[in-house]
Amino acid sequence: MSHDLNRKAWLLTLAALLAAVPVQLLADEFIAGTEPSLRPVGAPVLLSFTKDAAWYRTALSGIEAPPYPFSLRFLEDQGAWYTPFNRPGLTGPYDIRNWHDSASGGAGRSVPGR
Repeated sequence: MSHDLNRKAWLLTLAALLAAVPVQLLADEFIAGTEPSLRPVGAPVLLSFTKDAAWYRTALSGIEAPPYPFSLRFLEDQGAWYTPFNRPGLTGPYDIRNWHDSASGGAGRSVPGR
């Protein structure tokens, strides 16, 4: 009986210690998403983003123009954040801008001449 009580007391003490340790370890840790308006101390900060001619050439490659359609005016507001528009996407017939196989002349495109 005494052995059973000692074992329960030991298990309760161990459980209390294990429950308290992670909270103490994470107290000073930055956890993304809990305060979306705050960035961790020392996080990199972009102060400016310059879109030069090479950036526009890449973003507009595969589009038959100028004049470019009005729907591409969003590029004027595009910042340094991720956008799938200026990166190659799927291959084969889905590569409508022919970024993956420029040597084919558009033969694998889903819409000829696009």
